Amino acid sequence: MNNNNPYTGFNRILQSEAVQTILNHIDDGTFSEFLGDWKWIFSFSLRYKLIIVFYTLVGIFGSTLSLGSAYVSRILINIVVGQQREKLGLLVGVMLGMTVFNLILGAVSSRIFTKISIYVNNDIQAHIFDHIIDARWKELSQYPSGDLLNRFNNDVSTIAGNAIGWIPNLIVNIYTFAATFVVLFRMDSVMAWIAVLSAPFLLIISRHIMRKQKEYRKRILELNSGMMSFEVETFFNFDMIKSFGIFGYYGKKLREWQGKFKEYSLDYNKFQIKTSILMTFIGTGVSMTAFGYCLWRLWSGAILYGDMTFFLQQRGALSSRFSALVGTIPGMLNSAISAHRIRELIDLPREVHDPKTFSEVEQVAGEGLTVSLNRVGFSYTEGEEVYTDASFTASPGEIVAILAPSGGGKTTFMRLLLGMLEPTRGEVTLTTRAGRKVNINADLRTLFSYVPQGNTVLSGTIADNMRMVREGVTDKEIIDALKTACAWEFVEKNGINGKLGERGRGISEGQAQRLSIARALVRNSPILLLDEATSALDIDTEERVLTNIIRSDPNKVIIVSTHRPSVLKLCDRVYRVEDGQIRQTRDVSDIPPEEPPQRPPQVPLTPPPEFNAPAFQGSGEAGLWEL
Repeated sequence: MNNNNPYTGFNRILQSEAVQTILNHIDDGTFSEFLGDWKWIFSFSLRYKLIIVFYTLVGIFGSTLSLGSAYVSRILINIVVGQQREKLGLLVGVMLGMTVFNLILGAVSSRIFTKISIYVNNDIQAHIFDHIIDARWKELSQYPSGDLLNRFNNDVSTIAGNAIGWIPNLIVNIYTFAATFVVLFRMDSVMAWIAVLSAPFLLIISRHIMRKQKEYRKRILELNSGMMSFEVETFFNFDMIKSFGIFGYYGKKLREWQGKFKEYSLDYNKFQIKTSILMTFIGTGVSMTAFGYCLWRLWSGAILYGDMTFFLQQRGALSSRFSALVGTIPGMLNSAISAHRIRELIDLPREVHDPKTFSEVEQVAGEGLTVSLNRVGFSYTEGEEVYTDASFTASPGEIVAILAPSGGGKTTFMRLLLGMLEPTRGEVTLTTRAGRKVNINADLRTLFSYVPQGNTVLSGTIADNMRMVREGVTDKEIIDALKTACAWEFVEKNGINGKLGERGRGISEGQAQRLSIARALVRNSPILLLDEATSALDIDTEERVLTNIIRSDPNKVIIVSTHRPSVLKLCDRVYRVEDGQIRQTRDVSDIPPEEPPQRPPQVPLTPPPEFNAPAFQGSGEAGLWEL
């Protein structure tokens, strides 16, 4: 398309970006996608057809009542001007009755509409949430979390509003436009055509202004988003900023953002003022034309004063209804875009479920389960295999370690065990004591307790953190799990109802790890996965935690991914990830022993001559003068 002349066909007159987008879809053959997205939205509309009918009937009734009130006002004005007192009381009563009824109808409708809108939005959001949460991890992880949140909130809200609102709005707007035009036409055909033609005239004139205003608004929102990101990043890294003492640098950056925002906001304000003046002149010109025609008709005695008032009032109503009808096109386009974005998530491959197998395995899980990988191959992207031939076994009562360098595939291994990833070849299985072997699926995941890398403690009480994995757990069971994880020693002071801040603010990294392990123990699953979950613990605490766990349940399988040699002496078997393979090994000689970090050579410095405080002489604080 020529950038100097972006509009084609009849859209050269309308100059609508939304209309042009639809025309472009027709030209490039993707109009079927647009129809498909709206067909998907319509599938939600069918679920709420009674609500849609109710919306439509109430909208038509309200519009009829509004038009009737305006018509009664016209008659009332004519009676007052003509001093026809015999009908005045009746019409005033009718007018007051219609006004009160309109207020009651509006209040009741608003309440009902609000309840229905919340219900529909929640229903659609929950439906989409269930699909997203059940999508396969590999495909879902390709979407950034911010993008998922934006789709889940903004796009779902757009779809929910249009799923039940677009049909009633379209019908009510058409009905109101047609009814108003017919009433005006029966009064005076010229007045009716002036009212109709003024609407598209104003719309065409304002197109360029609206497009320019959209560009300004978009830029303001971009600056606002950039400034918000800067603020979030600043407060998230507050400790780093304080520790380096670089608050001056961040203060300068803040003022730079403020300067950009101020400059563009003032520029936008100037544009708004110019736009307002121009549109006021144009609107006044159109209104004066209609007003002049009415005055001429009034002067010639063809109409009464109430007729003129009614006409001028309904001319504005026709313009607003015309704009609403035209506005359904960009509204439909925005809804189709949102629907397409949501459908991408809903159409992601779903996880494999087998509730029958889970029910059967769960009944014997307490006897112990064996976890196995049998010649598994896996790759995130084609041609770049993480595993080519991975085999692994962990049996009840064992602690089994898996060794790999950083980025070597330990976390991928955990995800394969959990059924979050599916092998490209080979199999991941659970085997019962009786010898029954089943392939891993999403339902069997509840037989695992997983402690991932990093801090996974959430804000709230310690009890809240424990009960999220098992709602019915008792306080005693929570305390027992905390004791097993060596966490009760620091929890006991404030108890399990002690509050934790965001990401466990108020406790150390090692304490957060012990709480995460306790939470996994509360789950009471036969298989425990620890992904570098003891890296922040000292060696003695780490040994106590693992020993406590195996003593608490002799049938439990503990699988530890680690690169710490201190864990290995507790393990029954050790596996190594190497060249895309997982193999049992006895050679751990290349893992360096854990030793205290070596300090650099200490060079004594002579205190400055002016520093002669005797309290420091011979105090043993040699570190005060060490590099």
